[in-house]
Amino acid sequence: MTTLSDRPNRALLVVDVQNGVVDGSFNRDEVVANIDQLVTRAREAGAPVVWVQHSSDELVPDTDAWRLVPELDPADAEPVVHKRHGDAFEATDLEDVLRDRAVGQLVVTGAQTDACIRATLHGAFVRGYDTTLVSDAHTTEDLTQWGAPAPEQVVSHANLYWTFQTGPGREAAVVPTEAVTFG
Repeated sequence: MTTLSDRPNRALLVVDVQNGVVDGSFNRDEVVANIDQLVTRAREAGAPVVWVQHSSDELVPDTDAWRLVPELDPADAEPVVHKRHGDAFEATDLEDVLRDRAVGQLVVTGAQTDACIRATLHGAFVRGYDTTLVSDAHTTEDLTQWGAPAPEQVVSHANLYWTFQTGPGREAAVVPTEAVTFG
């Protein structure tokens, strides 16, 4: 039901599943395995898979911390969008990548739940995309020493609040990996 005309396709968006982002994150191995399952299913269905990779002072391009985790490997034809802001749409070519693939629905996975996942979900939604957050395919690190809730609470809260996201002509949803479909 996206507000974007002539955009019937659904894409898998894999946000910042990089060594320096997910190392030590809550349920890291389970989340990465779930993303891997989703990548396989999207490819089998012929759905676009779009990778997002963050750069910063801590995530310097071509360093080990910046690289995607070794369990996940973008196919040659799959775009990798490079960003420097939380919202994967901000100052990137993500919108062009999705438009070129007639995508109006996004299945969002990755890290960090309380930063780039949240920003990208909202960025997609306000731009007219239907957005599905995969409840068991996003994660964050423990930031309790700075006053944040425990990571499992951050993940749970994001799943809760995105369930109730609404907007005219757009749909938001939260589903587990096993319930995600492409096509």
